[in-house]
Amino acid sequence: MKQNALPWRFLAALFLFTNSLLTAQNAGIKGQLQSPTAEAVGFATLGIYLTEGGELKKAGASDESGIFELKGLEPGNYVLKVNAIGFNNLIRSDIKVDANQQLDLGVLTLTAGSISLEEVTVTASRVMVEIKPDRTVFNVEGTINSAGSDGMTLLRKAPNVTVDNNDNISVLGRSGVLLYVDGKRLPLTGADLTNYLQNLPAEQIDRIEIITNPGAKYEAEGNAGIIDIRLKRDQNLGANGSINATASQGHYHRANLSGTVNYRNKTFNAFANAGIGNGAGFNNMTFFSRLNGMVQDEVNNTNNDFSSNNYRFGIDFFLGKKHTIGLLVSGGDNQRNNKLYNRITIAPENTPSLIDSILVANSKAENDRSQGTYNLNYRFDNAQGRTLNIDLDYGAYRNGSYRYQPNQYYNADETVPLTLIVNSFDTPSDIDIYTFTTDFEDKLWDGTIGAGVKYSKVVSDNLFLVYDEPNGLPVRDDRRSNKFLYDEQVYAGYVNYARSLGKKWQFSAGLRAELTDAQGDLQAFLPELEEPPVMFDYLSWFPSAGLTWEVSEQHTLAISGGRRINRPDYNVLNPFNNQMSQLSYEKGNPFLRPEIVNNLELGYTLSHRYNLKLAYSKTTDQITRLIAPDKVDPRAGFITWDNLASQTILSVSVSAPVQITKWWNAYFNGSASHINNQADYGDGGMVDVQAFNYTIFQQHTFDLPWAIKGEISGYYSGPGVWGGVFLYESNWGLNLGLQRKFLKERLNVRLAADDIFYETGWDGYSDFNGLYSYGGGRWDSRRASISLGYCFGNDKVKSRRRSTGLETEAGRVGGE
Repeated sequence: MKQNALPWRFLAALFLFTNSLLTAQNAGIKGQLQSPTAEAVGFATLGIYLTEGGELKKAGASDESGIFELKGLEPGNYVLKVNAIGFNNLIRSDIKVDANQQLDLGVLTLTAGSISLEEVTVTASRVMVEIKPDRTVFNVEGTINSAGSDGMTLLRKAPNVTVDNNDNISVLGRSGVLLYVDGKRLPLTGADLTNYLQNLPAEQIDRIEIITNPGAKYEAEGNAGIIDIRLKRDQNLGANGSINATASQGHYHRANLSGTVNYRNKTFNAFANAGIGNGAGFNNMTFFSRLNGMVQDEVNNTNNDFSSNNYRFGIDFFLGKKHTIGLLVSGGDNQRNNKLYNRITIAPENTPSLIDSILVANSKAENDRSQGTYNLNYRFDNAQGRTLNIDLDYGAYRNGSYRYQPNQYYNADETVPLTLIVNSFDTPSDIDIYTFTTDFEDKLWDGTIGAGVKYSKVVSDNLFLVYDEPNGLPVRDDRRSNKFLYDEQVYAGYVNYARSLGKKWQFSAGLRAELTDAQGDLQAFLPELEEPPVMFDYLSWFPSAGLTWEVSEQHTLAISGGRRINRPDYNVLNPFNNQMSQLSYEKGNPFLRPEIVNNLELGYTLSHRYNLKLAYSKTTDQITRLIAPDKVDPRAGFITWDNLASQTILSVSVSAPVQITKWWNAYFNGSASHINNQADYGDGGMVDVQAFNYTIFQQHTFDLPWAIKGEISGYYSGPGVWGGVFLYESNWGLNLGLQRKFLKERLNVRLAADDIFYETGWDGYSDFNGLYSYGGGRWDSRRASISLGYCFGNDKVKSRRRSTGLETEAGRVGGE
């Protein structure tokens, strides 16, 4: 594989440049909010204003422990205003900040008062969805309807996120989302990603952050941006922990047990969590297809049972006030057994009632997936704006899969067996990922400059063995078996600068360069089937910029733009046929090109709580999923991947938290998008698809008698398009929940009912290159759950010292 010395010189020069920058200083204030009974007042709104002229300089909110910190202040005299539901407004007007001073206001006590809807900007309880300048935060912890859920189910509920019938994830109508866990990229795709998310209990998730237009600091991979799943982590002083048990029942049962423990003092912080789970489920699909003068009626039913375990532990050492070293280890194992029933009736299109034959495939599959990830992190922070983060990461993912598939043909009334073709498939895959990341940030010219470098190497070793079993003994089919090795190296560097332009304008701009050196090598077992490796070697530039205008204290406008890339991975490049039955299969495309997207977003915020976003994206060489007829067997159809010529998306989203009464809070989010897909593959393979989609999400929380909280949440999604040509119809879901805390709020009991009307499934059709297919699917989405959670340990306030590992600026996607 071709090597290039240029990236190392480029990255080394960039890193040396950033470390030679001169610094500037900044000031800030911090403190803690408490009630008259010394309880923490979390999620209060704070604003710091100049004493002379009353100009708002910084706005923020206290965390769940009442702690707040406002940075980036110039020397001067200020007025602090605090607003929280159930308390009178607090005004502190005697604040003087000197150059470089980090002023600690200590504990500020709010007095109890009545609620005024006109004055309230943030509710005292944690809202399900927060809209921030650079991201949307879907808060999972504490929401009643998360009980008994998993990571994939939560993504289906997340605002602006769509999960299609093949578990492909898109945001604002754009595919190519990059998944992170605790600020680290999750390298899994396809079925591997689906299984990981389905076995990640919601009880272990704190929040999901959706970043639609990341800046130069973040990887350019992912056309639709980044979804970062943040796991729970206690930062209280002393020893703390929790244990949670959940049981749910739909058509089948599910259960999981998880626990966390944490110990923190001034010298180190150690934490760990672990969980086990098991259960069963189903996924049923039906398709009616017309191709090559025939019609086919297909049923695809999958039943599965699974068991899983996961663990995560780490330790951070605080080496003085400025240096921290962290180590984090995580892993898990998942076993899943599937029983698949595939039945296809075949008939002439002009006489569909005269069935020619029936194909039945009763398959069995065994899947075993394990993973282990390791992170070593160093962080320097001088508390005056200069930070340095260094991360070393290694991840190992081992996937084993075996499938046994007898294909039995019958006569028209399914009474006489005709032909039996038995196949088995052994498809293990090993993925190893190595990354080195350095991020540096400092003050420069009344602003902040950031720069960094990253090296990543992904090696994916995939074996695809196909066996024929004519007499019950497996014989390897060397014409259909192969080995696919994918090796990808990415060298990246970036520079980003942000500063104020006057009193009301904020500006940021960045440039990221990524050199990709990759090779896909398909190794056949027969010499005549050997193909030359597919090589990728290209340098790409990714500019980004943003501008914010504070029109007034209540009105803010923001515009941002950037360029991103989505590289094809091993799952979509490998051209082997993954057979679901003799007449239905999927295969990759080794000649896929990376897709490039240019995004532009315009946002408006009213009163720091109501948000409107308009977005435009233009993608060239869009990688998309297509359904087409087989050129050799006229009865067969297959799913593959190809590049669209272009995809254009216009979208809008609106969010509004509303306090209707003292006991009733609501959140509303609506989004809509128009998608235009265009491509011409020749020989009648045209794509000219336009679709308009809209989604409405709402959540209502009620304070009921006897200290019970109630929750109603639901969504409605209008028609839209998945992939390049599949047009789906509307679907919706409604969830209910109740919650009650006992034992001084240490014991939390939650009851939940998901998809109570069973309308979360999908229906739709595609019409491409001579294959028309209409279908629909349902899964075990209607469930009732009970969850018991108990917290124990020290109740001291959180440490104000930020730990490293996956919680530092380098380890976090998006930082603060």
